[in-house]
Amino acid sequence: MPWLGIAVAGGAGLLIGLERERRKRQPGHVAFAGVRTFTLAALAGALAQALDQPWIVAAGALFLAALITLAYHRSSAVDSGTTSELALFVTYLIGVAAIAQPMLAAGVSVAVTALLASRPRLHAFANEVLSPEELRDGLVLAASALIVLPLAPAAPVDWLGGLDLRQVWGVVVLLLAIQAFGHVALRVLGPRHGLAVSGFASGFITSTGTIAAYGLRARQSPAQLDGYAAGALLSCLPTFIQLGVLVVALHPAAFAASLPMLAAGLVATVIASLPGLVRRGSVQAEPTARRRAFSLPATVGFALLLAGVTLATRWLDSALGAEASLAAVAIAGFADVHAASASALSLAASGERAEGQLQLMMLLAISTNTASKLVASLAGGRDYAVRVCPGLLLAAGAAWAAAFATGSL
Repeated sequence: MPWLGIAVAGGAGLLIGLERERRKRQPGHVAFAGVRTFTLAALAGALAQALDQPWIVAAGALFLAALITLAYHRSSAVDSGTTSELALFVTYLIGVAAIAQPMLAAGVSVAVTALLASRPRLHAFANEVLSPEELRDGLVLAASALIVLPLAPAAPVDWLGGLDLRQVWGVVVLLLAIQAFGHVALRVLGPRHGLAVSGFASGFITSTGTIAAYGLRARQSPAQLDGYAAGALLSCLPTFIQLGVLVVALHPAAFAASLPMLAAGLVATVIASLPGLVRRGSVQAEPTARRRAFSLPATVGFALLLAGVTLATRWLDSALGAEASLAAVAIAGFADVHAASASALSLAASGERAEGQLQLMMLLAISTNTASKLVASLAGGRDYAVRVCPGLLLAAGAAWAAAFATGSL
């Protein structure tokens, strides 16, 4: 007799039943099942499975479904919810599963109990915390990852110049997820950390745009100049983080060689932002409840830019030689360092570029993108640019120095 499975089933039913018993005692709630009912349902499922007669398991499920239907019909006028009814049927299935896979059944029972117990928090999150825009963005991210990505062609498309559409869209999904993570971090931390956190989170969307936007705000609030400058520099951290993600996603073999220059740029950015973080005053951060979790048009635009740069770089490489493709990546870096670097990584992954040349292409993209950020910092005036520009140059210089020091070039 499989005593372990029966014991697990009894414990699972008892655990879920205890939670439902507490819920049953709350005012305005009517429930037909408590500790004993849930425990018996789990044990019934385990015993039916232990007898090794599939028809007994099916008969037990039908009997329980009929019992649940009758109980719901009697209580629906007072309580139209079906959570307890569904939980009882799931408990029966947990009992059935406990015989063959007791560890799985135990884990599922804990997860079910946690889900049932978190009802107030989940309802408050859905109705009070989660905004319609965030819900929409979550659905867009899920559809991008679970619907569009699997449907994208798995092989390079010849009539698109050998472009790998699944790889391109995979990068888009990664960037959407990273942006959403930055948004969640900003929501969780709240306005306490002000511009530093919001600058970092905004950098996942566009660091160049963040630097320009913070510069315009700094003109309007000169007292918070140091805070805006620190937030602008921290918006550059996601640049190096996302480059690391792109390397892992597109060409993992190059990660070890790329890590020193990316880490050097990241550390230099943190160091450059410290003076502003120390001097910044208290800042009222903008409300985040109505912000979008990510910028879908900007990310789709990134996908188109990535595809165009990749195709242009390959064409220049085959028609005019390696120097022309280097120039194409450098020019693309003015608009988006990630698109330019992703193109270089795609070429290296396909064997069209040597590893040393890959590092050079990425550094060129970082440098030209830094030039764009330097121009963007002028939006905040001289005092703002004086605080931001040295940090930008320090980060780019640190990346170059690390590449030379490690012999990557």
